[in-house]
Amino acid sequence: ALMDWLHELVFLSDAGRVALLGAGFIVLALVAMVAERARGRRARIDRVGCMPWMTIFLIGAVFGMGLLATAIPALLKG
Repeated sequence: ALMDWLHELVFLSDAGRVALLGAGFIVLALVAMVAERARGRRARIDRVGCMPWMTIFLIGAVFGMGLLATAIPALLKG
């Protein structure tokens, strides 16, 4: 089962690789969104932190959606 999955991943089409990269950016955006919400609900308001979670979220969401929008038509064609 693992070897079949690995074989599919190695011989993935270009559109599949772009879609996988887009999904990775979407996951990054979701992690950044959760971190931003946690930062907004912190107990001590003076402990801000140094990660720009909103910027990371926006970049991840824009890149992810752009890559997925590029890859999905090619994946649907076959």
